[in-house]
Amino acid sequence: MSTAVSRRALLTGTAALAAAGGLAVAADLVHAAATDRTNTSGRLRIGYLPITDAAPLLIAHAAGLYPPDVVSAAKPVLFRSWASLAEAFVTRQVDAVHMLMPTAIQLRAVLGSRVRILAWNHTNGSALTVAPHIGGLDQLAGAQVAIPFWWSIHNIILQQLLRAHGLKPVVRQGASRAARTVELVVMSPSDMVPALANRSIAGYVVADPFNAMAQLRRIGRIHTFLGDVWRDHACCVVLAHADLLEHRPRAAQGLVEAIVGAQRRINADRAAAATTLAHGYLPQPAPAIHTALSYPVSPGLTHPQWRPQQLGFQPFPFPSFTRRLVEAMGDTVVDGDRRFLDRLDLDRVHADLVDDSFVRSALTGHGGPAAFGLPADLTRIEQVDCDDRA
Repeated sequence: MSTAVSRRALLTGTAALAAAGGLAVAADLVHAAATDRTNTSGRLRIGYLPITDAAPLLIAHAAGLYPPDVVSAAKPVLFRSWASLAEAFVTRQVDAVHMLMPTAIQLRAVLGSRVRILAWNHTNGSALTVAPHIGGLDQLAGAQVAIPFWWSIHNIILQQLLRAHGLKPVVRQGASRAARTVELVVMSPSDMVPALANRSIAGYVVADPFNAMAQLRRIGRIHTFLGDVWRDHACCVVLAHADLLEHRPRAAQGLVEAIVGAQRRINADRAAAATTLAHGYLPQPAPAIHTALSYPVSPGLTHPQWRPQQLGFQPFPFPSFTRRLVEAMGDTVVDGDRRFLDRLDLDRVHADLVDDSFVRSALTGHGGPAAFGLPADLTRIEQVDCDDRA
């Protein structure tokens, strides 16, 4: 891909994303996109949000799993919001990130073929946390609930839950108890805990350790683990620029090998991983990080056999999930342009977006699918249930 083509794609794509309400101010994005930020050092720069979802990227760095000639030895770059992380990736300030999968689909639709998912970064790991006075979901009628990003699995599953209980999600209008509406607002994860503490919101749906923090501080409680609604759903995926795969396939393979190795390392010793994350990678208190990686089985789980409270680490991107996710995106209310959904072909969206050749090779070198509890044929049927909770 030439620099000129890259700039045209970025100028068009970032402006469209900003118009969709997903990133920062359009003018700032276009200005950033006008500068060639191609990494001339040849070593990839990793970007992340300070949440436990980023654990594989961070443990790979801490354990020295990244090939030194492939990934920069510098600590991965921390961003405070999904908007800033997406902007940095699009404008090539970073080269590989963990990204919300619905946002990756949006990026693909807006930027064309220039972004690819290499692997799943994790499964589950998120929850709906509510104020102590909120009992059942019905009590959210007339309230405001925070989400981390419009195109996030958090927003999608929350809206499925609300609709299943006769509640209507709305944006840019006040919530009404009489009309049984719930107003959704985008908020950076780090702002959610204080907002719940001062009762400016009635709840939030987000990745950990922010749910664990609310419980440990006794300012809120976990109402629903999202994995209890959609079994082993992908939240974040490993996203890279397509030219990495095309021109440097060995580098792409090295990156994926390191992440898969880190996932296996985390699964083998979650306590050790939590300790590592709490020292220099994640800014939250160590007890919250440890809790997030090792929630006990809760008596309130609808599907305890799913282990929905457990942040999962397995790398394979199932096509069945991609298809079901795109279908769910069509039913999701967002504040922004939804027209990119009309361009998605359900029969092609997974193949267009995902390249699983690297992760298949990495799995072979790390014990095969069985080492991650995956079926040998790497296929599955999606299990979604949002009707059985109060």
